[in-house]
Amino acid sequence: MAIKQLTPEQIQTMSLEEKDTWWLKNVYRGDMPQLTWRSAVTGMLLGAFLSLTNLYIGARTGWALGVGITSVILAFALFKVLSRLGLGRDMTVLENNAMQSIATSAGYMNMPLFTSLAAYSMVTTTIIPMGQAMVWMFVLAVLGVLFAFPMKKRFINDEQLPFPEGMAAGVVMDALHESDEKEGLFKAKLLIGSGLLGAAIELLRDEKVMRVLFALKNIPLYYDEFLYNGRFAELLKRWGLSPALRGVPLNELTIRFDTSLIFIATGGLMGIRAGVSLLVGGVLNYWILAPILIERGIILPRNGHYGLGQITIWALWGGVACMTTSSLYAFFSKPKVILDAFRGIGKRGGRTDVLADIELPMKVSLIGVPAVGLVVVALGHLWFGISWWLGVIAIPLVFVFSLIAVNSTAITGITPIGPLGKLTQLSYGFLAPKNISTNLMTAGITAEVTGNTANLLMDIKPGYMLGGKPRHQAVGHVLGAVSGLVLSVPVWYLVLIQGDIGRYGTDKMPVPAALTWKAVAEVLMKGLDFLHPTAKSAILIGAIVGVLVEITRQLTKDRFPLSAVALGLAFILSFTDIWTMFLGSFVFWLLQRRAARWSAAQEREERLSQTSPGGLGASPAEAKRPWYTLAADNTEAICAGVIAGGSLMGIGLSVLGVLVLPDVLEAARISKAVEQLLGGLPK
Repeated sequence: MAIKQLTPEQIQTMSLEEKDTWWLKNVYRGDMPQLTWRSAVTGMLLGAFLSLTNLYIGARTGWALGVGITSVILAFALFKVLSRLGLGRDMTVLENNAMQSIATSAGYMNMPLFTSLAAYSMVTTTIIPMGQAMVWMFVLAVLGVLFAFPMKKRFINDEQLPFPEGMAAGVVMDALHESDEKEGLFKAKLLIGSGLLGAAIELLRDEKVMRVLFALKNIPLYYDEFLYNGRFAELLKRWGLSPALRGVPLNELTIRFDTSLIFIATGGLMGIRAGVSLLVGGVLNYWILAPILIERGIILPRNGHYGLGQITIWALWGGVACMTTSSLYAFFSKPKVILDAFRGIGKRGGRTDVLADIELPMKVSLIGVPAVGLVVVALGHLWFGISWWLGVIAIPLVFVFSLIAVNSTAITGITPIGPLGKLTQLSYGFLAPKNISTNLMTAGITAEVTGNTANLLMDIKPGYMLGGKPRHQAVGHVLGAVSGLVLSVPVWYLVLIQGDIGRYGTDKMPVPAALTWKAVAEVLMKGLDFLHPTAKSAILIGAIVGVLVEITRQLTKDRFPLSAVALGLAFILSFTDIWTMFLGSFVFWLLQRRAARWSAAQEREERLSQTSPGGLGASPAEAKRPWYTLAADNTEAICAGVIAGGSLMGIGLSVLGVLVLPDVLEAARISKAVEQLLGGLPK
């Protein structure tokens, strides 16, 4: 069944109440089972398992992988098998949606273990007790849920922003569960085909897998550097070419070729405006500003080389300033949406919210945020020595940063938790200079709460697309927090670190994200003078640009071609990812433009056939549709399939690469060495 959505014109012209009424009439499926016992138990079990994969991967790489689409496909397959065996019945699409909210929450819950809490342990040489860590992370997750729902009215109900990963999950569920119908079956085939393509590309570009194969087949490794790891500059060096800007190799400016399809699919979902905005910001940062600043010695190398980390130390501040001012202006420039969300609380006869019976009541957030915020402040003071007044300031600061995070997630699918954590560290470097523990743990509050807020709204997006109850997903997010903590925290403490702080920063437990947090906190111990004057100027310029772009967008009624959030985000991402996402948005924009021209031509032919004698001619329904119209009409299914297939393969390869492939590669090398040794012996 095709997912019903408002047109761009309707989004611009209809009021919030009209949009809510339309959704309630055309999309809502309140009589369908949603948060049932089996969806809750399945989500908690799958989420707990997937949280372990993120736990180990996060300790090795600093990244946490999205598990929403993964859990959707696994749950669908599980209950399909049980149904065919006569041991149960298929999940409904909304049960699967409730399940993925729980699993996604569980998958992300353990991030503080390999970020702020690990950094705190390294700085203070003390390990936070396991029980305290679990309570701390759970309370922050609940605060994130309470922050999310006042923002839902604007980002999802009113502006209908895409939330690319959430949209992909919605399309996947619709295609899987509605495949009995012709259109659903076609989308399912597209989904499977694009998923297999995405998985195959991820397999072929995995460095460790290909190195094992190359070691066994005796293929030169520089082909791997070109085809599977994006190191085009390394291959050019072998040919005697060294492309550079102002003497800086393109590779060190993150300007390189990449073969991943996941970011291309993400670009297809985010749209051309976000793609163009990312490209404009990326060109400005990496092609113009960074080479000049490196040449002048403002951006310094590390171990003789530059890269994303060194460039971001300067670029972060202007980019985040642009995202901050644009997000704040966009949110507060529509006070009616904010007032409507809270109007009528606690009094009879107020304006009736048509979705009041299914939304999480606003009074829950109105009462819950101060109450849970007070608990956070108290625990921060008791356990981490954060002054009461500094803890109180952290709560409104989290709201501001949550706006930025949600805005970025809604448009691009990327939640800039790391940069926002660093911005918190900068803020507290001013408020509490040389207090390193306060610096780290207040940043941890920001990162965890904003992450939960953005992730919950990402989860709510597919529920909104499919007609589910938002309050069920709020409950599911809390259940996921419990399941993610109950398993992953003991595994972290008892299996991975084993009470030894010395394991942090080693080959077994590199925790790169925690090392970055620790490094920023140690730099801020020197005071805010470490910021170069040009970085301070970039903050001012970025703040002004963010407001001007947002004002222009509103004055032109959303026809202005740039997004301030995407512009700012470009100063944080690598140019490789920026270019790939732009390419995806541009390709699908071209397909949609060509499809629109074909449809217009068919309509003209139909009108001519109706006015000509005899009324001859084929109608658009009778004409055979070319491939690009099918691709344009099924952009979400194609992109969702690529993201799902690539993500599943990525998770599998990440776990495999950490646990198995190093040993296999070493065995292959030993085998080759033995073979060469035996070949050189006299027969």
